[in-house]
Amino acid sequence: MGPFEYGMDGPKVIVVGVDGSETALRAGAYAWGLARRGGARLVVVHVAPVASLTTLTPGGAAVMRETADEIAAEIRRELAAAAGRDRVAYEFVTEQGDPYTVLARVADESRADAVVVGASAQAGHRLIGSVAVRLVRSGRWPVTVVP
Repeated sequence: MGPFEYGMDGPKVIVVGVDGSETALRAGAYAWGLARRGGARLVVVHVAPVASLTTLTPGGAAVMRETADEIAAEIRRELAAAAGRDRVAYEFVTEQGDPYTVLARVADESRADAVVVGASAQAGHRLIGSVAVRLVRSGRWPVTVVP
């Protein structure tokens, strides 16, 4: 058999961004399946947005943080349940910041072979570019955008 043997040439480290949105949950499921079938290590990244002082009412930052913590806890529960069924080596990273910056840094640090994200449903991203578009434009890893 030639240099490309079936089942031997897939990604060994997959980074997936999850934020609790429907498309991100589908991206997480897709990445989990890739990791399970290919024996890859999965790095699941949850990025909580940084609260903007100009857009929040008093106490708004605390509510945002609490919501992000609840989403992260739910993702942890889902991962634990899936890990009980499947043999997937994974780690869960949760940080606050700009999603593109955090995902790119984690992908670089983990020496990712692939990055998986959900497509953005926000209208403004057609103009300024979504996290997915920014990751693709960086050209540092293959990026799969899950609808």
